[in-house]
Amino acid sequence: MTLDLSRISSILRIPLPESASGLESAPILGVNTLSLAGRSELCFAERDDQTAEVSASAAAAIIVPESFPELSGRVLIRTPRPREAFFLIAAHFIPESEITGIHPGAVIDPSAKLAPDVAVGACAIIAADVCIGAASVIGPGCYLGPGVGVGVGCIIEANATVHWGCRLGDRCIVHSGAVIGGDGFGFHWDGSAHRKVPQVGCVVIEDDCDIGCNTCVDRATLGETRIRRGTKIDNLVQVAHNTDIGAHVILVSQCGVAGSSTLGTGVVISGQVAVSDHVSVGAGSRVGGQSGVTKDVPPGATVFGTPARPIKETMRELAALSQLPALLKEVRRQCAEIEELKRRLDPR
Repeated sequence: MTLDLSRISSILRIPLPESASGLESAPILGVNTLSLAGRSELCFAERDDQTAEVSASAAAAIIVPESFPELSGRVLIRTPRPREAFFLIAAHFIPESEITGIHPGAVIDPSAKLAPDVAVGACAIIAADVCIGAASVIGPGCYLGPGVGVGVGCIIEANATVHWGCRLGDRCIVHSGAVIGGDGFGFHWDGSAHRKVPQVGCVVIEDDCDIGCNTCVDRATLGETRIRRGTKIDNLVQVAHNTDIGAHVILVSQCGVAGSSTLGTGVVISGQVAVSDHVSVGAGSRVGGQSGVTKDVPPGATVFGTPARPIKETMRELAALSQLPALLKEVRRQCAEIEELKRRLDPR
């Protein structure tokens, strides 16, 4: 993809500055950071105090805030939201899918229903009674089990798996290696061995969700595991059976949510957080990295630590903990003084 400054101006609906006069047709071949951008690339700055970085950048043009100072010789495209404008342009440089039509190496059950413009890559397997909506792309090596439903405009990347009976809404992205609908981890001890509990529920993923590489969303024991609309899940995340992940939740890499837990709308779970089973995390709350959530978190709270507690309380405890060596030294000194005084006062 190649754009020029006039096209960028049109996309953003922003007039070009006078410094761009005569350069309207200059090709923009990509986007980059201020420090790495080349002479045919676009970048952005968010703060007025970044004049030194903008001046030093080799970029062809820089998207900046409206209040950014004038700089001689630089093409500055001004907008109230430079980051959003930059990402809007950056999206035009994402390569289009190379998968078009149905690859002859794909295996599609005759009972499957695919919209006419669905694309299926090599070695993908689409089982019986699968239904795939318009403009969806199924990558090479994917497996869609019996009865799977995929909505409109979805992308299921290479080697992802969606097991039987699971459903995806519209405009979902399932990245490579993700597994949707694997068995939940359910066993019972019968006195001699751990016996598997049948996992006969499903997974429902609502519209506009993003499931990261090698993430696992387990099917429910009974009923459903649900990921609600707009939720974004990073790579290497574990979502256990019968969980209910609310709308617009963020789950960061290597976190895990145990069975039958509920996360409210807008919750942010940071990296390597463990959420115990049957826990409710209230809407709008945030959990700091490597925390262990063992009990319910109220809506809007920010918690941290193991067990997770209000972050201010935890930070005070950590600050006090750092003073323990000096405090221990002082206690030992005072104990020695007390013993010496007792020795002097002892009439024996």
